[in-house]
Amino acid sequence: MEKRRFLIEIGTGVDLHGGDVTKAAQKAVKDAMSHCCMAGIREIHGAGPEQLALRIQVSCPRPGELDLDRVKEPVGFYPDVELVPVQGGAAEQGLHVEEMGPGSTLVVAIAIITVYLKG
Repeated sequence: MEKRRFLIEIGTGVDLHGGDVTKAAQKAVKDAMSHCCMAGIREIHGAGPEQLALRIQVSCPRPGELDLDRVKEPVGFYPDVELVPVQGGAAEQGLHVEEMGPGSTLVVAIAIITVYLKG
């Protein structure tokens, strides 16, 4: 089945205190999705979520620790989602705030979402 790129969007997400790459990645995916309105998908192409495929590349300091199901939650209504974790993002010593739980590492994740029309 042929796939044609319709949209590419980038988002960033940060976990400021716990060093949780999954939280940072979820925020990055939400951020990327919040930057776009795909009105042309329905109004021009008449397509819904089932005619789309999403490829989400998530760059973070420890990609092996990502909970892929949780990272996909912000786009869970799309049935065809490929998640590609890669090494990258950033990490830095942050501030421990006891009320926010354990940890003091600040981590940054970057999500690049490519939306394809199928068919």
